[in-house]
Amino acid sequence: MILAAGCVLWRRAPEDRGRGIEIALVHRPKYDDWSLPKGKLKHDETLRACAVREVREETGQECVLGARLPTSRYLANGRPKEVSYWSAEAVGGTFSPSDEVDRLLWLAPAQARGRLTQPRDRELLDALLDTTSLP
Repeated sequence: MILAAGCVLWRRAPEDRGRGIEIALVHRPKYDDWSLPKGKLKHDETLRACAVREVREETGQECVLGARLPTSRYLANGRPKEVSYWSAEAVGGTFSPSDEVDRLLWLAPAQARGRLTQPRDRELLDALLDTTSLP
């Protein structure tokens, strides 16, 4: 079993974009997809620590974890994978493109939902909107 963790990362929308929140999506050139920040658990790392580390590595953002979201389970290259997710508020940082993640987008929830490649990621976004108190 591959264990991983990630976040549905959000921030308050800038004043010039109106009220509400924006969701962070990352583009992974290896898969040419748009997804939520996530990654594999390191030896002796907790799931929460992994989620925060992956957000920092993939988006450049520091974050504060919020509510636990549903766990995704699926096959990755024929192996079972389990990804634990949290809601996380971005509290600052700067994105730097890498080989793993070359683009970061901040989108309104409806736009983010339409851009996400995997249905399981759309379900996580819906869970964030249904279960978390947001501005």
